[in-house]
Amino acid sequence: MAYTKDEVMQEAGRLAERLKETEEVDFFIRAETQINDNVRIQNLIQEIKDKQKQAVNFQHYEKTEAKRQVEAQINDLHEEIENIPIVGQFRQSQTEVNYILQLISDQITASIWETENDDNSSS
Repeated sequence: MAYTKDEVMQEAGRLAERLKETEEVDFFIRAETQINDNVRIQNLIQEIKDKQKQAVNFQHYEKTEAKRQVEAQINDLHEEIENIPIVGQFRQSQTEVNYILQLISDQITASIWETENDDNSSS
């Protein structure tokens, strides 16, 4: 039986809904929401963006020492964000979800090539 692209996409949508119900994806979504709702984290992110703009301006005006200082401040802000527990948990869950998605992709690829090879060998 042949499937249309739309049918395959519908099935992919159903798979995505099932994936949302896994423990790993559920935690990932909840952690992302907590990060987005965390005022401290959002303020740090905004501060990083502001400092990055400063660094670009300092580079444009060839103020290398000022740029170096701002880049050090950016690194400190990144480190501060990374030391917030929910951020580490989010990164770990992101790795786990990416691994699951890669496994699914690998399985689909293997199944396609297995079917293709079976079809060619029986011809």
